[in-house]
Amino acid sequence: MINASQLLVDLTKLLKRLEADLLQRIEEVPDLKASLQAEWQAARDAERCAETFESWVDQVITQSGVHWLLSCVFLRFMEDNQLVERPWLGGTPDSGRLALARDRHHAYFQAHPHESDRDYLLAAFREAGHLPGLQTFFDEAHNPVFRLGISGDAAMALLKFWWEVNADTGALQHDFTDPTWNTRFLGDLYQDLSEATRKRYALLQTPEFVEEFILDRTLTPALREFGYREVRLIDPTCGSGHFLLGTFHRLLAEWQRNEPARNPVDVAQKALDAVAGVDLNPFAVAIARFRLLVAALQASGVQRLANAHNFQISVAIGDSLLHGTRFGLTQSQDLFDAAQTHADTGLAHAYASEDLAQVQRILGRQYHAVVGNPPYIVVKDAALNAAYRQKYASCHRQYSLGAPFTERFFELAVTGTGGQGAGFVGLITANSFMKREFGSKLIEQVLPRLDLTHVVDTSGAYIPGHGTPTVILLGRHRAPVDAGVRTVMGIKGEPSTPADPAQGLVWSAIVGQIDQAGSESDFVSVVDTPRATLGKHPWSVGGGGAAELREEIEERATTLKAAGADLGYLVITGEDNCFMLPADAIARLGFNLSMPIAEGDVVRDWCADSSLRVLWPYGDTGADLPPDQTVSHVRGLWSYRTSLKERKAFGVPVEQKGLHWWDLREVYGSRLDRPLTITFAEVATHNHFVLDRGGKVFKQTAPVIKLPAGSSEDEHLGLLGLLNSSVACFWLQQVCHNKGRPGADVAGADERYEMRYAINASNVAEFPLCPDRPLASARQLDALAQQLARVQPAALLASDLIAGGADPASARGHFDPQNPAAAPALPSRASLDAARAQAEQLRGQMIAWQEELDWECYGLYSCLRLPDKRYSPFLSKNPPAIALGQRAFEIVLARRMAAGREQTTWFERHGSTPITDIPAHWPEDYRAVVQRRIDAIEQDKTIALLERPEFKRRWNSPRWPDLEQAALREALLARLEAPTLWPASFEQPAQLSSTARLADAVARDAAFMHLAALYAGHADFDLPQLVAELVASEAVPALPAQRYTDTGLRKRQQWQATWTLQRREDAIDAAIDQDEQARRQELMDIVTQQAAEHGKQPDADALAWVQETLNKELVPLRKERKAQEVGPIPVPPKYQSKDFLKADVWRLRGGLDVPKERWVSYPGCERGADGSMVIAWAGWNHLQQATAVAAYYLDMKDSEGWEPARLQPLLASLLELVPWLEQWHNDLDPVFGERMGDYYRSFVTEEARALGFTLEDLQGWKPAAVPARRGRRRTVS
Repeated sequence: MINASQLLVDLTKLLKRLEADLLQRIEEVPDLKASLQAEWQAARDAERCAETFESWVDQVITQSGVHWLLSCVFLRFMEDNQLVERPWLGGTPDSGRLALARDRHHAYFQAHPHESDRDYLLAAFREAGHLPGLQTFFDEAHNPVFRLGISGDAAMALLKFWWEVNADTGALQHDFTDPTWNTRFLGDLYQDLSEATRKRYALLQTPEFVEEFILDRTLTPALREFGYREVRLIDPTCGSGHFLLGTFHRLLAEWQRNEPARNPVDVAQKALDAVAGVDLNPFAVAIARFRLLVAALQASGVQRLANAHNFQISVAIGDSLLHGTRFGLTQSQDLFDAAQTHADTGLAHAYASEDLAQVQRILGRQYHAVVGNPPYIVVKDAALNAAYRQKYASCHRQYSLGAPFTERFFELAVTGTGGQGAGFVGLITANSFMKREFGSKLIEQVLPRLDLTHVVDTSGAYIPGHGTPTVILLGRHRAPVDAGVRTVMGIKGEPSTPADPAQGLVWSAIVGQIDQAGSESDFVSVVDTPRATLGKHPWSVGGGGAAELREEIEERATTLKAAGADLGYLVITGEDNCFMLPADAIARLGFNLSMPIAEGDVVRDWCADSSLRVLWPYGDTGADLPPDQTVSHVRGLWSYRTSLKERKAFGVPVEQKGLHWWDLREVYGSRLDRPLTITFAEVATHNHFVLDRGGKVFKQTAPVIKLPAGSSEDEHLGLLGLLNSSVACFWLQQVCHNKGRPGADVAGADERYEMRYAINASNVAEFPLCPDRPLASARQLDALAQQLARVQPAALLASDLIAGGADPASARGHFDPQNPAAAPALPSRASLDAARAQAEQLRGQMIAWQEELDWECYGLYSCLRLPDKRYSPFLSKNPPAIALGQRAFEIVLARRMAAGREQTTWFERHGSTPITDIPAHWPEDYRAVVQRRIDAIEQDKTIALLERPEFKRRWNSPRWPDLEQAALREALLARLEAPTLWPASFEQPAQLSSTARLADAVARDAAFMHLAALYAGHADFDLPQLVAELVASEAVPALPAQRYTDTGLRKRQQWQATWTLQRREDAIDAAIDQDEQARRQELMDIVTQQAAEHGKQPDADALAWVQETLNKELVPLRKERKAQEVGPIPVPPKYQSKDFLKADVWRLRGGLDVPKERWVSYPGCERGADGSMVIAWAGWNHLQQATAVAAYYLDMKDSEGWEPARLQPLLASLLELVPWLEQWHNDLDPVFGERMGDYYRSFVTEEARALGFTLEDLQGWKPAAVPARRGRRRTVS
């Protein structure tokens, strides 16, 4: 039997070997590389590819490797299920077919002695391609195995993989025998094995229970209305054919039941005739065709493919959005008449397909049922995006493909006019259109014309593989019939992952209640929503009275936008990896212009503290600074120039927008003119709004609200109270897009309180404001949040002394563990514990005051019926601090759990203890208030709805011990960077150090030792080990071979090629700048002489003429010379985690390889007696680093007598620095009287020659392979 999970694991490993083999083949076979380069160049010329050849070919290699494996899987399935008489690759040993395969292999090489196993496999594929149903999969025009062949050795390994036998059982390692001939695994394997394909084609297999549900409500009624002889179904996005197989089996059963005497072959063909599918992906189509063929063979009793009836299968490669007839519309054929104009664009696939005639036939008719699971992606190709936008009204803004496909699905259903029955439509799609702006045209212009019959919210159901929240739409292609649309509205999500997704609580509720209007369970409610309501964007499909409550909240309220608020973004960098850096990295990298910046994920619970800074070459209000003030900024970003030039805003590159390449992509200066700002987390599970009082900017993930000029702090705080209430949380979740659980690959596996929402500014702008504000509660919470921030470990350890700003020697000499009071400015164990207790008390007060705020807002929004909103029996004037688990709604929730009426992970996820009784130690008046709240929750449906976990603040924060350790670690690292430890001056040249020497130095630092004792938990810690571990986690090797994997090294070469081209551009600029100075002087002489003739100095017009003339003469010259002498510079690829040898290096460097590390390390260059890691401070410039490395090299060579092999990596490290020395340090040095770049190139060249190395030897150096160490890593103790 097929072990699909193990097969995937083993094939994934084998794929890596094939990728390495294919890469080597490309380098070794000139013609192969040339053909691929020509293909890449054609794509670049058509502006469909901006990446380097190396990055592009990596994707080609992966796809080819995947298809080598899948082609073999196809053969193996046919062989083990005896669909072919003689096997090519293998078979089960007990059947004798493995021996047959080996005999066939042997016979092939007797006939073809000079060929390889690659040729054998290709011959097998070609032979299989002549069998019925396999032509597409093994077509040389589609399958890349025929274009990009693996080596003979790799092919031999592939064959041996299929021959592997379990040594213990004697059974074949991968047996594909399946008596039911179930082919579903083929589509799943294709999807899971190729991440690139999955992303490109948005592959997503629909679970069988979802398919059955949709078919029950489309195909089944179609059969009743139109009859089994007439009915036909299409899946316009069929993928590998899951819906098609389900339909085939249902129709086959209908024919067999109604006409049992009919020939089985004829019955199978009749069922096939009623099934049609189209998909863009040639290999998914091939799999779908094969699966239908196998099913037809099984139905007709045929055992061999060679004996198969010539079954006609209507599944074709094509684009359902572009091909075929637009029913009910005037169809223009202009697009296809001008096919040649779309060559080499995203539309090329619409004309290149061999299936064009078949596609047009399939999509040229309408169907009685249209079903599917269309892709959810946004189209990136500009030509394709525009073509869809031109043809479909639903394509609006940054639309997801679900929108036009919904429109197309209805079109393909039989139109119900003139007494003709209408076709049925059913699809599961991303629910993003319901609330995101792009869905407005689909909802307001397209769907109102159609008979949408059902909207089923499946976002809370557990649907494997669907990380995006979904909705099922059902309808018929006709004008609307009923006044209402059956709506299944979600209330709660699946509390845990069900063993059988088809039996999940939410899915079971949907299936059980969909036909019962007015029903309500814990998970869904079912209503017939007025069609007019669903004709307005956004949709709100919250059940249990949520839609009605939203309307009540909005009644008689003005919106935030109408009140004069300005909402939107403040800063978009366009490349965070470059522009947003940890505060400690800013100075090390030589930047002198920065500003604190906060991202959305730090905007939490009334606070927005951040350790990040953004590079800021502007004044306080975003105005450009003079060029002489931005020199270090421009220089620091030089390495990323080509990448930064490619940043686009709405498709327009930054420089075409009038910006410099080194500018932030967008800065909204009008929102920087006054200090008070409300910011909020754009993506979060709950509402988080914070008042900032100036001195900070916010990334686009933290949009801002600016109140009209002159608005007071109290006005901001009053609004903040409303926005942070549970009423606001409820309302925002009704109108904002549900993005699913953070990091989930499946939606619905967790409860609704874990679902993230896209709380964008356009939604917040419509927030309904009640007349009054909860100012006192908001003021109290804001003050408590500021107090809480001040007692956090990071704040307590942020002083200059602790952070290393002061000389370690100033900390009163040697550390005495018996007298910790010797460093009174430092925190002690007792003071940290006291801060923890204070923080817990403050958080308890915030939890209590948040409850006051929430219940006050229930009154302000009339959710509670109060005679006088100023005097509420549900409020306390002086609430005690309370813990998580003690809020009124949590007590009710705990009681429901105890009674077996509720399942939830709320308490477990938040580390709280459920209680069923009101705490006895609370003041009596507060106990009475909480009791009234509990009564309201249990008796008032509106309050019960609002007091649910998904609308109540979670107060999620990191554990105090983790915060404390992180803060202590940061303080220790900062002291290890103290300037006195890393001198670099003429008097004290930079020198390489080691972790042992660094430990010796800080042993005399009382502050360090005190903090280290707190960090380790005791005073007798191992200092050298602690320093070594701290440094190792923040150090990156100097040599690329010790930083990157093979894939990373290839990317590094592409970056170096880009830098070479940038330097050529710089040389051109430098030459023209010289010419410009001379030409400017000539022009100034002219205008000066002209002005002197009139007894004046040159005026502004004259100076402007000089500049215009220079621009007219020299700007085109710069462009022309760069185009001729350099050409377009390919954008180097971003790195991924797999490109680095260690996770710490990926953490420190990121996608653009920005060197944020604190130290540079030199593994393998340890001094004998020392033996600890050799390091340099990463804050030294290239010349200081070169000075230190050269001195160490000479010391090891002359004093330690190292062999050339040991010296080689040191000299290679120096060579790595030479291009940067030539670029930044090649002016005549006033101290040494040398051009240091030239000096060091000469030094390295001469030293290499003396050691017997070439420069290529140095550049190609790699460390000797070391066997992997086993066992646990030691920790400080």
